[in-house]
Amino acid sequence: MPNPSPRRAPATAASAQPSPLATPAEVAAHLGVPVKTLYQWKYRGTGPNVHKVGRHLRYRWQEVDAWLDSQTPYDLIA
Repeated sequence: MPNPSPRRAPATAASAQPSPLATPAEVAAHLGVPVKTLYQWKYRGTGPNVHKVGRHLRYRWQEVDAWLDSQTPYDLIA
């Protein structure tokens, strides 16, 4: 699949780690929800914390994971 953003640098060994910031599309894919759902959650103030970087929305993976953990109504027993 071609890279959708021509401004992104090609992946190298040093940049193989995931970025600490994620786009709405990346978070939506991670959570298995449509991007529109993330925008609705942002509007309602119920979703993961979102930050504006310039005119773009970005999520911190730490905050997405923390929000996801807080959504679990009970502790899972292994």
